[in-house]
Amino acid sequence: MAKALLQHTPANCHAREMLARVGDKWSVYVIHVLGGAGTLRFNELRSRVDGISQRMLTVTLRGLERDGLVVRTVFPEVPPRVEYALTPLGSTLRQLVCGLVEWSGAHLPEVDAARAAYDARHGRPNA
Repeated sequence: MAKALLQHTPANCHAREMLARVGDKWSVYVIHVLGGAGTLRFNELRSRVDGISQRMLTVTLRGLERDGLVVRTVFPEVPPRVEYALTPLGSTLRQLVCGLVEWSGAHLPEVDAARAAYDARHGRPNA
């Protein structure tokens, strides 16, 4: 049985925003780390997301929180303690993220070979 073609609707056009969110450089990484670790404080999360700046982590977490994927909990302490965790909705996305991570690991040698072949054809030094 053939699949029905996806019809252009306002709802699936709006989905482009979510694809942009999960397709950015850091969101998938943050979702993966939080899903594996559970609840983390900001600096714990930053230390586990290699290469992210404090500013970029803040921006990423705000976007994920706005989209309902991450919950931010502030504890009334001095100094304030803030923790981040995936929401149930974020956990459903993490299932897909795990699939991407597994695919990446399984196919990395093929991607490396394709890159090397491309670079050789186009006279680029190996990166």
